[in-house]
Amino acid sequence: MKVIIIEDEKPSARRLQRMLDKMGVQAETMLHSVEESVTWFQENEHPDLIFLDIQLSDGLSFEIFDLVEVKSSIIFTTAYDEYALQAFKLNSVDYLLKPIDAEEMEQALNKFNSNHKSNQPITLNFDDIKKLLINPIEREEKEYKKRFSIKVGQHLKLISIENIECIYSENKGTYLYTNDGRSYLIDITLEQLESELNPDLFFRVNRTFYVHINAIKDMISYTNSRLQIKLHTYNEQEVIVARERVKDFKAWLE
Repeated sequence: MKVIIIEDEKPSARRLQRMLDKMGVQAETMLHSVEESVTWFQENEHPDLIFLDIQLSDGLSFEIFDLVEVKSSIIFTTAYDEYALQAFKLNSVDYLLKPIDAEEMEQALNKFNSNHKSNQPITLNFDDIKKLLINPIEREEKEYKKRFSIKVGQHLKLISIENIECIYSENKGTYLYTNDGRSYLIDITLEQLESELNPDLFFRVNRTFYVHINAIKDMISYTNSRLQIKLHTYNEQEVIVARERVKDFKAWLE
């Protein structure tokens, strides 16, 4: 069985590779971007199975399939909400929610092996899945995070969601930036926060930034069809809405 991994975060790709090794599955090829993946598919025999992340360094992985016809089976690795994940189950082999659980991975591989041995074709309607990802029909009623508990020296400080301007990653750390101009290190990744933040309040404008809707002071047209966001307090670095997220960002504002 030929398996490849498409994942832009190299530590995550290596971790996935090690997990597969323990299950007797060799994934010798690891790709990290849309451009690299398209070139690879054009020049190589397609694999039996792809472990595919949604967000890559240069865009959404769906762009690969707009440029190359790929007949491989796919197991998604993602941090999207429950309705989008349910959509994957209709057409793909399975999904693995980050952080990936070894037991769920084994179940996904068993599902693939069962279909593969019986020669049951697995077809993916990427347009339908993409619509459900970007514009979910509805969200489950759920409790989102209302506050963070931050350790400051020997003390614990409670920070309400309403007091957060943005959440960002920097130098392998994740930080809250509050509307009083202070940053706090938190022990959680942006990917893990995906399902904990209220999507009506927070939007992930690029790979390293979430912004709170009430923190936006101004929006300015930027190069390559992007947007620059000015926040009320935060000004340590430019906050840019990635080109592939501008349309959804504008819809989120409405």
